[in-house]
Amino acid sequence: MFSKSRKKIILSIMSSIIILFSLTLSVILFASFREIRQKNLDMLERYVEDYSVDNKEQNRNNKDFEFKKNPNKNSDYQLSTFYLVAISNNGSILAVDNGNKELYNNDELTQIAKRVLEEKKHSGRNSNLSYVVKDKDGYTLVAFMDNTVSEAGLRTMLRYVLIVGFTSIIGIFLISLPLSKRIIKPLEENNRKHKQFISDAGHELKTPVAIIGTNTELLCREIGNNEWLENIKYENGRMGILIKQLLDLSHAEDVIVSMENINFSRIIIGEILAFESYSFEKGKEFIIDIDEEVHLIGNQTQLKQLISILLDNAINYSSGKDININLKRKNNTIELNVTNDSYEIPQEKLNHIFDRFYRVDEVRNSEDLHYGIGLSIAKAIIEKHGGNIEVLTKNGKFKLIIKFFIKN
Repeated sequence: MFSKSRKKIILSIMSSIIILFSLTLSVILFASFREIRQKNLDMLERYVEDYSVDNKEQNRNNKDFEFKKNPNKNSDYQLSTFYLVAISNNGSILAVDNGNKELYNNDELTQIAKRVLEEKKHSGRNSNLSYVVKDKDGYTLVAFMDNTVSEAGLRTMLRYVLIVGFTSIIGIFLISLPLSKRIIKPLEENNRKHKQFISDAGHELKTPVAIIGTNTELLCREIGNNEWLENIKYENGRMGILIKQLLDLSHAEDVIVSMENINFSRIIIGEILAFESYSFEKGKEFIIDIDEEVHLIGNQTQLKQLISILLDNAINYSSGKDININLKRKNNTIELNVTNDSYEIPQEKLNHIFDRFYRVDEVRNSEDLHYGIGLSIAKAIIEKHGGNIEVLTKNGKFKLIIKFFIKN
């Protein structure tokens, strides 16, 4: 139980850290990308603002822009380069300013510029080029800027952030292992003391309850049946059953039992036969569909107790006549279903149905010898055998689904 709690704590910590890291990284990258994009567009705006088709030499001598070439087309460190195409209103090419002819020739720039104009946007992006369109007197300027340098910086930053982030996540995971154990330790200790108290109290109460029962029987023989003595016998009997169930629960949860290859089909059939007279007395009928020779590794005594609890629960709480018991093996999974008629049980009550001392029907349970421990014992036995149990209620049916998993 507590190993699952530890895993949940670790999972919660790691999920929170990963989500926080992912959100932080996304915000940083988005903000950086927007800032770089805006900066590039601002530079392009200044470039086209100062550019003049009639004075190319002045454009070349503009100190705000130096066109540097890098012969390596695939270099991540290629310097940002500016390109420009001037197109007249009638579609003729007036000028092509090529900052790096090793990357693009004039014809390629012209084709890119024409595609950009067809998009009818003032600014944007085409492949790895940012562009700005500027209308001037009698012609249009399409200016481009190579994003290689800025994007290389962004990729470098992303790489380092991911390295630091994943290293931090691994570090936090390693820290969370002893931390989760420390968090769980007081709960484990409290649970251990609680179980120890139940076990000790059960053993301490067994003797006085047995003595009270014996003395009551002797008094009944000596003075005859008496209303007060009958009440004592009844309540003492209830106390004896409660003590037995408490000890059974403690045994199911804590005691290490021997495991062997068990014919589970035979155990179920045997328990059904043992309950035949009791079910007949209660007006119930078993409808069985059990695969033969279904085997699992388990403890025979505990598995018999499990089936006994499930059958007793179905007989006592079924609102109808039929009780369906199905056992199937599918690949490496053994599934046992016990289904009976029932009134609708709210989901909030179903969530607590396996809790100790929880009773769905308080009035009914106060009148019989059930204390809300049976299904807790059943769950403990199932989990000790590596299985799980769940409950479903639908269309007036109460269904317990038990699954055991076979290891190859």
